[in-house]
Amino acid sequence: MKKLVSVLFLVFVMVIVSACGKEEADKKKAEPAKSEQEEKGVEVEKGLRNVEVTLPASLIGEKDTDELIKEAKAKGVKEVTKNDDGSITYKMSKQEHEKMMQEMEKSVQEYIEETKNDENVSSIKDITHNKSFTEFTLSVDQEKYEKSFDRVAALGLGMSGLYYQVFSGESAEEAKVTISLKNADTGEVFDTIVYPDDLPAEEGKN
Repeated sequence: MKKLVSVLFLVFVMVIVSACGKEEADKKKAEPAKSEQEEKGVEVEKGLRNVEVTLPASLIGEKDTDELIKEAKAKGVKEVTKNDDGSITYKMSKQEHEKMMQEMEKSVQEYIEETKNDENVSSIKDITHNKSFTEFTLSVDQEKYEKSFDRVAALGLGMSGLYYQVFSGESAEEAKVTISLKNADTGEVFDTIVYPDDLPAEEGKN
């Protein structure tokens, strides 16, 4: 389980790096003339306003944070800081943050589709969710689900939702993801998982 959390974290770091790097390249290509900048000074200032997001140590897992910071900066992220408590703070412009959230949403959607079509988690028939990724419903073959390890897919969705919320501005303490497991035949919800409350104890450790 720890390995999965670390892999998911790395995926989201790569999303951040990709989004910020692309934004920096776009800025250089579309640099407006000085007169245009002066006319739209307020708009430009708003676009460059910094956004800070802190990812707690509990969501980082076993990844080498120093190496992740180094890679992020090398790809164009302006400022990434490792804090004394093991958390990481990303500092970026408002434009970079908006682009990052779009890329992150796309990645979560792709993960959902991959899970639905993965033959290795055959008990899962469908996955629905709300817009903010705070709630997911898994429609499953209950008997097959309970006899398999397909519940790891629920963990992946839970962590994806938590990362999305934290980067969108929700505090780590308030971020919650509810996974409802529904019997595909009867429509009955037979179990509910709430992350991070239901994370295995070892997942909350560095």
